[in-house]
Amino acid sequence: MKFKITSILLCGLFAVSAHSSVFNLTSTLDGTQSGTGSPGSGSATMSYDDVTNLFSWNIAWSGLTGTATVMHFHGPAAPGMNAGVQVDFGSISGTSSPSVGSTTISAGQAADLLAGLWYINIHSTAFLPGEIRGQVTAIPLPGAAWLLLSALSGLGLWRRRT
Repeated sequence: MKFKITSILLCGLFAVSAHSSVFNLTSTLDGTQSGTGSPGSGSATMSYDDVTNLFSWNIAWSGLTGTATVMHFHGPAAPGMNAGVQVDFGSISGTSSPSVGSTTISAGQAADLLAGLWYINIHSTAFLPGEIRGQVTAIPLPGAAWLLLSALSGLGLWRRRT
């Protein structure tokens, strides 16, 4: 009986943790990834809500050798590869650092984004094809691990009482 209850509890926990509605993402931008050797650098935090399809970002950079002109999320592309524009975030949230904004994306775009196939490209007057670049990666959800750990701890307390 205890095995059956434990199995049901664990299956329920995995179902809940697998159905997260908000995914957090990150990126580190630099001239190495764009092949420019620029001393510029930047960082980005992003989130994607799979219920509303809202993609949000906060991107900051400094040290560009030129003036920022346009900036995009590109994809789908593996690191070091090039791809077309998915979101022109400069036109949404401006070309000054930090760039903070959001837009709705399609399910196909979201799949590529969450698979790590998008990158950020900040173009400048010094490097028209892009001065700094950074691949977007998903951050593992620590909340799911804490949920599982809490449930297992609670199960241990419940077992001691019975």
